[in-house]
Amino acid sequence: MDTHTDITVLDNLMALNLDVNIWTARKKLTPADFGGADLPPEELASLGSKKICNPQELRIFGTLKARAVNLLDRTGVRFLGGWAIPEDKADDIVSELTVIRDDFLAAKEQFLNRYDEAVRDWISQHPGWESLIGSSTVSADYVRSRIGFKWQLFKLLPPTDDAVHQGLQDEVKDLGGTLFDEVAKAATDTWKRCFEGKDKVTHKALSPLRSIHSKLSGLSFVEPRVVPVVDLLDTTFNRVPARGYIHGSVLVLLQGVVSLLRDPVTLIAHGQKILDGQDAADILSGLVADTIPVVTGEIPLDTTDFVPEPVHEHQIDSHGLW
Repeated sequence: MDTHTDITVLDNLMALNLDVNIWTARKKLTPADFGGADLPPEELASLGSKKICNPQELRIFGTLKARAVNLLDRTGVRFLGGWAIPEDKADDIVSELTVIRDDFLAAKEQFLNRYDEAVRDWISQHPGWESLIGSSTVSADYVRSRIGFKWQLFKLLPPTDDAVHQGLQDEVKDLGGTLFDEVAKAATDTWKRCFEGKDKVTHKALSPLRSIHSKLSGLSFVEPRVVPVVDLLDTTFNRVPARGYIHGSVLVLLQGVVSLLRDPVTLIAHGQKILDGQDAADILSGLVADTIPVVTGEIPLDTTDFVPEPVHEHQIDSHGLW
């Protein structure tokens, strides 16, 4: 089922471009590095690179970049080489990015302060290759210029020129489809990490589902069928006991919901059904029997081992997932 996002969605969105540079600590190998050895011609084979510093020294920068990307993937949707983020969440997102940037810059200064020592340590770990490494070392100032963390945040307005407008329109109209595809990818990862082959799970398994819910809630204006999917997840969370292991019919329900999230076409179709008047609870009854009580508060300690009623015969096709 096709999705189409209207250009008016730009009223609620901002575009963010993340610009993180990390020095690779590598230099290209040259024939001179091999002391004039007979090498094959370049059209046949090309030389690789040499490491002039221990790559482990730079891992922190990749970790912090990954944190920033994860933040933006959780709150926004890929757009124009960056992310489209909800305008009403822009301040919070920038605040979190600022914390990550500050950690990145602190790690940068810490690395630069011991850069010369790090190079010496690397050389000492590779006796016999001192000249290979030493001939390619660069200054700390050069390294400083190759490590950076910044972003650009801007508001997009539809242009008045029709030709230019069409190009932006084409990008915007795909936002809904991109959002559902990203949800499917996250749900597939959630299935593999948290639900596949499990007969019981802890409440930690709900964390990635709540992240998906938060992302969809923040971007609910991108496509009409997003809101029904949010309602579906809300209804699902209300079926989960507040404490204790999740198993039995409740686990089967969660597995069915994750399976649904993994299939964008079916998910959009179910969202449309809710828009057309079908209740979210009725959708869930197709996944597991509608016999699990809605949990609205704390469960008494003596009921945390609650075992739900047997699973209904009519469940959504598992597609071989369980």
